[in-house]
Amino acid sequence: MTTLLNTGTKDTPLQFAKQLTNIVNQELENGTFITKVTPVTQDLLRYWFNPAFCEIRPINFHAGQKQAILNAIYCHEILKTDSILSMYQQASEDLLTPDFFNYIKEDKYKHPKYCVKMATGTGKTFVLNALLIWQYLNAKGVNEGLNGINSEVKFTKNFLLVAPGLIVYERLLDAFLGKEQENGTRDFETSDLKRNVDLFIPERYRQTVFSFVQNNVVKKEDIGKKITGDGLIAITNWHLLAGEGVNENEEGDVEISPLENPENIIKDLLPITPGLTAGHDLNTIDNRFLNGDEINYLKSLPDICVFNDEAHHIHENKQNGIIQEVEWQKSLNYISEDKERNFIQIDFSATPFDVTGSGQKRTKHYFPHIIVDFDLKEAITQGLVKTIAIDKRKEIATLESENLDFKAIREGNKVVGLSDGQRLMLRAGLEKLRILEEQFTKHDENKYPKMLVICEDTKVSPFVCDFLIQEGLQETDVMQIDSDKKGNVKPDEWKEIKQRLFNIDKHASPKVIVSVLMLREGFDVSNVCVIVPLRSSEAPILLEQTIGRGLRLMWREKAYDDVKADNLRRMLIDKQSPNNYLDILSIIEHPAFMQFYDNLESGMVVEEKDMPTRENILGDMITVGLKENYQNFDFYIPRIKIDKEEILTLGELNANGLNKFPWTLEQLKSMIKNYGSECFYSEEMTAKTRFGDYKITAELFNANSYNEFLSRLLQAITNNVARAGGHSSFPVMQINQVALIEMIDNYIRTKLFGEQFNPFIDDNWRVLMIAKVGIVEHIMKEVSQTIYNMQNNVSTEDAVVEKEYFSQVPTLKMRENFALDIRKSIYEKTQYPSNKGEFEKEFMLFADRDSEVERLLKINENYHNFAHIKYIRTDGLLSSYYPDFILKIGDKVYFAETKSEKDKNDLNVKQKQKSAVDFCKKINELTPENRMNAIWSYSILDDTTFYVMKDGGASVQDILEYCKVTNAKIEGKLF
Repeated sequence: MTTLLNTGTKDTPLQFAKQLTNIVNQELENGTFITKVTPVTQDLLRYWFNPAFCEIRPINFHAGQKQAILNAIYCHEILKTDSILSMYQQASEDLLTPDFFNYIKEDKYKHPKYCVKMATGTGKTFVLNALLIWQYLNAKGVNEGLNGINSEVKFTKNFLLVAPGLIVYERLLDAFLGKEQENGTRDFETSDLKRNVDLFIPERYRQTVFSFVQNNVVKKEDIGKKITGDGLIAITNWHLLAGEGVNENEEGDVEISPLENPENIIKDLLPITPGLTAGHDLNTIDNRFLNGDEINYLKSLPDICVFNDEAHHIHENKQNGIIQEVEWQKSLNYISEDKERNFIQIDFSATPFDVTGSGQKRTKHYFPHIIVDFDLKEAITQGLVKTIAIDKRKEIATLESENLDFKAIREGNKVVGLSDGQRLMLRAGLEKLRILEEQFTKHDENKYPKMLVICEDTKVSPFVCDFLIQEGLQETDVMQIDSDKKGNVKPDEWKEIKQRLFNIDKHASPKVIVSVLMLREGFDVSNVCVIVPLRSSEAPILLEQTIGRGLRLMWREKAYDDVKADNLRRMLIDKQSPNNYLDILSIIEHPAFMQFYDNLESGMVVEEKDMPTRENILGDMITVGLKENYQNFDFYIPRIKIDKEEILTLGELNANGLNKFPWTLEQLKSMIKNYGSECFYSEEMTAKTRFGDYKITAELFNANSYNEFLSRLLQAITNNVARAGGHSSFPVMQINQVALIEMIDNYIRTKLFGEQFNPFIDDNWRVLMIAKVGIVEHIMKEVSQTIYNMQNNVSTEDAVVEKEYFSQVPTLKMRENFALDIRKSIYEKTQYPSNKGEFEKEFMLFADRDSEVERLLKINENYHNFAHIKYIRTDGLLSSYYPDFILKIGDKVYFAETKSEKDKNDLNVKQKQKSAVDFCKKINELTPENRMNAIWSYSILDDTTFYVMKDGGASVQDILEYCKVTNAKIEGKLF
């Protein structure tokens, strides 16, 4: 143990990371970086980061991941780091004050050791995968004589991946072995490496890497037992390394028991010697060695690279003014003995620091080996994680009040109930969840926002669950996860929990997850949009981990990129209220969190003064469907077969057979009371923009109008039918919603209470929202059964062969402010680009007015993914091209591309032209009935030609014929 050094350099590691990044980027730009690394590394860097490869992949490393990979490779291969001290001396010697110099020259820092600081939700595991591939392929290259220029740099094929707990441990197993199936096996096809093979592994190395991973991954219970061939990937949690005497207190900090006698530790680590006495025969020795001496086995390896995920768990801890190393770090130190450069340690954490002091004297001490700093503010600015909004009580600045307590009510040590403050926070969270749920699921029925409640301790969790159910949630809507003080659950309970927990994004229930410490790390779902932190802890690491549970993006589809970028611009730059709630994480304010929020990232939050109307929760994003007469304007691509299609046959919807509600109208009216309300507003964390007033009441089912009530009821019924088992081939939304809502309205007005019911007299409709009597459930049950019965009437039509109709994409999502009413399109509206889209807009309007144009469709590559043309790029890579438009004029069909004059002569544009011409030629060889009885051609028109010809009186066909592309034109010939 050592006394804490007051080096005065608590931010030195972050300064080092910044200086190192500048050096790396400078050498990358001037070309010297690539010349200093091994041939294998050169292959990987080109494949990972060269635009020629990046442009044809649907997914790439983002800027933070790229910087982490580059900095690690630079330190290891170019600086040839053998200690943290040597790393500083070569890259930022000016940061080495005398105290800091003495601190990092300690023995525990005398090996290659790097820390990647990346915000939660920004893909640290992808960086881990990339660095493991880099190490392994280079180590294999050494054996094959491929590492000539850096032969002295140490690489390894042995890896130890250390997770802080069960959730991260399971996530790492998923990443390398694939998701666990119901029969207990794992499907490698679902692993990170296999699913993202086009990102991680160049073609020539794929079989090598896959063979290595599939044959050499070892789970924690098999370390030292399973025989592996070409290396090792051992995955464990820190408990294997910790031994006895480690606990976590309620704050999530580590408590360490007094140190044992070093001789006893070594004696316990080393195997016993053979003899004739009982228990000392060779079989017993072997069993003990294999069952309890995993650390010794790892120490015996000639070289190893340790990846510490969530590495803040495995470093120093201050107790009674003394810095002590936690037990699992001591084990790592033991494993590293005598290895020097052959032991490599790479740590990953969003919070790589230790904390000393309290209150205003609380200080963060960052790990000295941080090589990259991709912080939360940068991640939010780049749109890689959700924007953070703090939902505050409007009547006062914070929730602190003489009349409100935010800790559970206790009698002695026994919890007997929730305080008023906790109930208020939970109601605010439920109301925010309802606002999001109502709009998100209406816009996309597969989006299910979730709420996470972090409790004080496991004694409070049951009271939270009971309260949520009292507020109107169903038992299946609430998932409680109890854990011990270490944040763990019993193995048999965990097996049952994990399948449900890690699939919550895909299902409507549960809506709320209630936990204490269990979900503070590794809970990598995307749909947590509301967090209610009932814990009173002020520990900075725990607070940042709480936020981290909801940071992962929910709306990842490309169709939303534009509207989300506009939203960020409004909040972070213009300091305006957001237009929508896409990827905004709402945290219901807790008094203990406010100073942390203020200090987390200065200048990161926005204040919103007026809440968007419920119709505008998604900003100007709208869902556009097909017109009633879309068949008159439909196109198909005569290339792809589609499967047979089952058609749902619906009878007439009516309320005749539905049952009456058991309560009378007068009984329900007598139950209506004036519930009090509280008003909350949101404040974005990065730029302090204030927005989003909303009220909370004691009722769960709250609506502003009878029509809204019907709309929400319709949504609830259709979701309920889906869960109850509607016909598997059909989405429930195929039901005629207009007819359905008319039936519900008629049922409420004439049958529900056995008498005529007018919802607009004396606000009668409010009785429908009394959750405790189950009136909503009654309506849903009656109507859902009728729909379910109707959905079993199914007929089948033969498949359409060789034709891919655009109408098979029934809906598009687009920005209403950048959408046109095009009469000759199959869709109710047609979008154009919000950025520099004036040319496309004018072309569509002009074509729609031309009487000769029969059909017009804007091809959307995010939805019409079948409408692509393959072409060979100038660099020899195969890529896909989507023309802008398809038009039909008489017996002619045109693919049309709009380009500015300066882009027409681009070499890749010419490659697209050649492929489009060849594609049309093949279509024209088909029989007329398989090509819409038309001749197909391809035209590319620039803005100058379009406007000149249009102003000169040319028709659309005149322009398209003039701009028609032929192979002769591409080659610069007249004919």
